[in-house]
Amino acid sequence: MLGDRLRELRSARGLTLRQLADATDLSAGLLSQVENGRTDPSIETLRRLAKVFDSDLADLFREPDAPEVHLSRPGERLRMQAPTGLLTYERLTSGRGNFEMLRGVLRPGDTSAAEPRSHASAECVYVIEGAIVAAIGGTDHPVLAGEAITFDSRLPHMFRNDGAVDAVILLAVTPPTP
Repeated sequence: MLGDRLRELRSARGLTLRQLADATDLSAGLLSQVENGRTDPSIETLRRLAKVFDSDLADLFREPDAPEVHLSRPGERLRMQAPTGLLTYERLTSGRGNFEMLRGVLRPGDTSAAEPRSHASAECVYVIEGAIVAAIGGTDHPVLAGEAITFDSRLPHMFRNDGAVDAVILLAVTPPTP
């Protein structure tokens, strides 16, 4: 689905893969693999694409014909890869565009981003296993398994795992502009 959406956006703007690669400072080979569903893009790759398409990240995932009922199965979910040391997400929801639910695993020492980010949404993070530190608006909030933290995403924020075991989280974002 993501590859089809990217191809659609690229074609609508009359861009070749090479032109898009030049505009994003990414390789045409990587973009081809993403469009053909052979690799999952990194969040940074998605941010670069969204910037070139003059849209937000959520727009890259919107599916005009998303089903009214969506069953999310392990191994079939869209994965948003991150570089080593950063959080990789699996999208649990369809691309209807009204809200997004993501599952993530933060390994010991991992963070959700290289630096705190903000966007116009509301978020709720529920910790399933382990513990995280939610750095929100310059304040650290420890969040343990079974706890959740909700906040205005316009506050610069990031999550990190300062512990010795993996932290598994569910993240809800509305509207989805990660």
